[in-house]
Amino acid sequence: MRPFFLLFFLWAISPAGGDARPRGVTGEDSLGVYLGVAAAQHPAVRAAYLAYEASREKLPQAGAPEDPRIEAGVFPRPMEFAGGGQVAQFRVMQMFPAPGVRGAARREAQRMERMAFESFRQTRNDLLMEVYRQWYALCLLRQRMLGAASDLRYIEQLERLALGRYTSAPGGSGAGESPPPAGGASPGGVASASASNPGMGGMTSSPSVAPAGGMTTEGMPAMEDAGSGLTEVMNLEIERMEVENEMENLKREMEAEKERFNALLNRPPGSDVVVPDTLLRVLFPWDRDAFREAARLANPMLGMLREESRVYEARAEMNRRMGYPMWGIGLQYMLMKPLATGGMSSSMNGRDMLMPMVSVTIPLAGNKYKAAHRESLLLGQAAEAKHTEALRRLEAELSRGFYLLDEAGNRCLLYERQTALILRMQSLAMEEFTSGRAGMHTLLRIGRRLVAFRLKEAEAIAAYNTGVAFLEQMITFPTIPYEP
Repeated sequence: MRPFFLLFFLWAISPAGGDARPRGVTGEDSLGVYLGVAAAQHPAVRAAYLAYEASREKLPQAGAPEDPRIEAGVFPRPMEFAGGGQVAQFRVMQMFPAPGVRGAARREAQRMERMAFESFRQTRNDLLMEVYRQWYALCLLRQRMLGAASDLRYIEQLERLALGRYTSAPGGSGAGESPPPAGGASPGGVASASASNPGMGGMTSSPSVAPAGGMTTEGMPAMEDAGSGLTEVMNLEIERMEVENEMENLKREMEAEKERFNALLNRPPGSDVVVPDTLLRVLFPWDRDAFREAARLANPMLGMLREESRVYEARAEMNRRMGYPMWGIGLQYMLMKPLATGGMSSSMNGRDMLMPMVSVTIPLAGNKYKAAHRESLLLGQAAEAKHTEALRRLEAELSRGFYLLDEAGNRCLLYERQTALILRMQSLAMEEFTSGRAGMHTLLRIGRRLVAFRLKEAEAIAAYNTGVAFLEQMITFPTIPYEP
């Protein structure tokens, strides 16, 4: 079965159904285009493909018979024989290897071709996996930038509300009435408590006692509220400056990551990269048992090691048969010149001669072929051992990949529910803030938690999508063709 037929089969049974765009990609998302560009233009992938094409040229060479040998000799002075004088002789000889040698050589070349093809698939899949990882790194940076922009708008909104509370206070300099002291005490609460409590010893309030006990005079509440309002505004200004600085840093980081992404695509560093604003979660519709079986059959690394073992199997058979005698057939033609005097048989005088020949080689140094046979067998056993180890490692990676996929999926659902709750909290806190029942710090804390949970949700989606790509690259990327 040709390797391309195997790819077509995988393409046909893949969940994408032959769609050129990877699953889960939105219309504005160009990930499918970038994957195709990387597969077609990256030098490492092209080198692996050219190596595969070169291995295909081995097929006409493998098992081909040796070139026939032609010998010619001319006698300056004719060599006299009974039948005339020999002027020249011509000889052609064709050697043939022992039966089965050419077939084993062809099988070895075919296995080496398939081995090169599996190596090409592995190189391409490794590159596409790097593109996937870098792409979702760009998507996370984009989500961080969008979160910072949203945070900045939220802080600006709070600044307007804080300024509105501060300027609408009595006298234009306060932020409204301050909340009553703890315990429900009023500005005259100490005197009232002393009068009603016999244990106070009949103490009475005085203007000098009130400030020491945390009370205020008639004009002091407005001064404290004014200071509190200005502090809120200045604190929001500090927060806004930090967010703006973070946005600048994120822009520079995005440019650096885009250059790295373009390097994977073998494009100039300044090429534009379109990153979507929305990060969607893809699905993994494979049945896991069926996927495990497909991975054992179609994994490029396993296929390469499997073909390597078969290469040494065919080479061992070829080396064994090389120890058998080779044989050949040929013809010798002798150009004769008639003699002046007739020889023993005048009818043969000057008549050219044609002699069929048979040649057989005697493999005296047979130990070298036996050693080559044992060498190939040992290398084949080593390849089988590597295949077994790679299969166990693949099964462990599959189990680990399924676990990470489930863990990322659970985090996606968790952060989605938590984000919905925080949005409700933010709405309630905004209502309490406008009515004077909540402070600015509460709104800031809730806003930061909202941005943090949205970023965590994006990170979980990116981890899930990367996990899907990691699992599928264990088989292949059948939706990404290669056109050199």
